[in-house]
Amino acid sequence: MLWGKRAKSKTKKELARIGEDHAARYLSSRGYRIKERNYRTPRGEIDIIAEHRDTLVFIEVKARSSDEYGTPLESVTPWKARRIAALAAAYIGSHERRERLTRYDVVEVYLTPEGRVMRIGVVAGAFGG
Repeated sequence: MLWGKRAKSKTKKELARIGEDHAARYLSSRGYRIKERNYRTPRGEIDIIAEHRDTLVFIEVKARSSDEYGTPLESVTPWKARRIAALAAAYIGSHERRERLTRYDVVEVYLTPEGRVMRIGVVAGAFGG
């Protein structure tokens, strides 16, 4: 038995995937119905597309291990918000047959360097489209 052996820190890419997996489970437990994950187009990606009540929700997941460079919400710049809104419009145009209410949420996931969840939360209506 090795004493004091610590779990290996995860890479940024691994932490992002872990954060998205936890976010999807968290959202499902709060009544969101996940329609798509990692919806990709040549112009970018939307992390999660879900329905919550009668609203179609486009969700950006931000996983962090600290607030050293700002909160996860603060990392969604106006440029990133516009890009998500443009991708959402393209999704609606190709996947929806009726007009719907839409919303843009951010899921903030705080992880340890080893990938354990410390805190998770949803900022509903985090930005406008």
